[in-house]
Amino acid sequence: MVQMPAMNAVVEVLKSEGVDTAFGCPGAAILPLYKALEEVGGIEHLVVRHEEGATHMADGWARTNGGVGVAIGTSGPAGTNMITGLYTALADSIPIVCITGQAVSTRLHQEAFQAVEIVDIAKPVTKWAVQIKEAGQAPWIFREAFRIAREGRPGPVLVDIPLDIAQQVIEYDPAIDAPLAVGTVEPHLPRVERALDMLLEAERPLILAGGGVIIAEAAEELRELAAYLNIPVQVTLMGKGSFDEDSPLYSGMTGVQTSQRYGNASFLESDLVLAVGARFGDRHTGQLDVYRGERKFIHVDIEPTQLGKVFEPDLGVVSDAKRFLGALLEAAKRREAGRRPGAWVERIAELKRTMGRREDFDSTPIKAPRVYKEINEVFDADTYFVTAIGLYQIWGGQHQKAYKPRHYQICGQAGPLGWEIPAAIGVRKAVEATEPDAEVVGIVGDYGFQYMVEELAVGAQYDVPFVLIMINNEYLGLIRQAEIPYDMNYQVDIHYDDYGTDNVKIMEAYGCSGRRVLDPGDIRESLEWARKEARRTSRPVLVEIMIEREANTPHGPSINAVKEFEAAPRSPRRPRPAPPPRGWTAGGPTTRAPRWPLGRATAAPFSASPRRCRAVPGDATFECGGVVSRRHLSGSVINVMLRELLLLSGRGAGR
Repeated sequence: MVQMPAMNAVVEVLKSEGVDTAFGCPGAAILPLYKALEEVGGIEHLVVRHEEGATHMADGWARTNGGVGVAIGTSGPAGTNMITGLYTALADSIPIVCITGQAVSTRLHQEAFQAVEIVDIAKPVTKWAVQIKEAGQAPWIFREAFRIAREGRPGPVLVDIPLDIAQQVIEYDPAIDAPLAVGTVEPHLPRVERALDMLLEAERPLILAGGGVIIAEAAEELRELAAYLNIPVQVTLMGKGSFDEDSPLYSGMTGVQTSQRYGNASFLESDLVLAVGARFGDRHTGQLDVYRGERKFIHVDIEPTQLGKVFEPDLGVVSDAKRFLGALLEAAKRREAGRRPGAWVERIAELKRTMGRREDFDSTPIKAPRVYKEINEVFDADTYFVTAIGLYQIWGGQHQKAYKPRHYQICGQAGPLGWEIPAAIGVRKAVEATEPDAEVVGIVGDYGFQYMVEELAVGAQYDVPFVLIMINNEYLGLIRQAEIPYDMNYQVDIHYDDYGTDNVKIMEAYGCSGRRVLDPGDIRESLEWARKEARRTSRPVLVEIMIEREANTPHGPSINAVKEFEAAPRSPRRPRPAPPPRGWTAGGPTTRAPRWPLGRATAAPFSASPRRCRAVPGDATFECGGVVSRRHLSGSVINVMLRELLLLSGRGAGR
């Protein structure tokens, strides 16, 4: 059998598991692993400036290519610095392996220098946290770590290695070893058939695609199923990118923050929701009585304990998302259940057309929706985006479009400030070999930007190009908004001098470039400049956009009570119908024709006495002399119509 240092065996395992890049910071207790990285080769290593940054880089790397990211740190505070990153990965189901050094095993009970029970600390925020007790276990514990990170609902693992264990030699032959098999959860076919029954019985069904669709690489199955059955699709914040947002079947996002007006409206009109790989987060559902309503729910998740955790579905299915959607499509095709677009799909199109939010603001200070309008128009569908937590996350969910899976990365549940810079580095390294010209864009806030700003040095040192777009209101904007019900604006204003912190100079201090934008007309040119500058320098580039300081995002307690803070855009006009006859023919022409307001349908020519006309508000009827026109009639429309009729009947004006 081949003998080698235990840490050399670990590096061989990492390579065979698909790891080509690792992010970390060396320290005395982890040096045997770094020696192995040097000797074995084949894994690029980036020296981070903070161990939390290493976890977020590994996280971004894994989200982008579907592999298992690796972060490395030494003993003591290196491990505790990784806890936020582990929590973030656990919350969003991201597979990473964090490796920590440890004091020698014989001195752990003696409060040795930087000796801490990192395994116990990490257990609540990992799928598995383990310390290697015997050197011979090292390759096999790492094999199991990768299997656990991948299998079922993915997530993070921490492996702690005491220094004396890491220094030993073991027997291990990488030529005859391979990754462990990862089990797949197949759907129970009777439940698939029941789900299909429920979908076909529903009049207004929706598919809700969560992050599990992206993790399972099930976007294509989702598209095929939706197209075959002509069922509209919504996405959660974590599912953004799983379905093309320009598709006529896309019906937006539902939520009390990151949502579209037409998304909430279509959800409220639905009678059945098929949720795949979604966990019903509270910012998605809002008040549950409103969210649930009278509609039925089918919940599909790979983790059995997710079913019924928030509320009991009408049907629960334990399955991998890809396998379920594939099985459901096969069942539908066996029944020849394909359908053409009907009234429900037309209704979705109408809601999208009439219930948007305005973005074409030209005022200064700049309004945030204008920024996202420019982002949507400047960057194409192949761009990789990362964004984190704050008002800009909500604006992004409401306004920014995504078209492809793994191209819109967001730390949805944990929401750690500062995630974007290290995550962008991880994303760029993940696509460096396969898409060398890929653009990576991080959208950040002015406050969170400084949490992990030191990782700009990593981008500069290792020539990692990406664009940062800062939405700067010089506020803890989301918290200021959250303080409104408390009637306070306390300890959230971070403005000083002219613009507070000079973020452009911060970029320059790290050897990077930046530009500040004050006028909406300069946004696009600055974004184009940043794209070129990132390519030219192979370093991070900042576009800092100063927006109005106290803007609020639409939000509310329930999906039927979201407060809007900007006027809605004008609905697109439909083609004007042919004008009605110039006079009434009941007993001869009248002296003037009524000025009928346009409704949702062309009014039929009328031939009747005005006294025989009646109208009811809402999607009802307008009846005149036996001729019925079905139109949406508001109260104001009816008032005008009745006033015209009264004039024509000689009963006078002003009634």
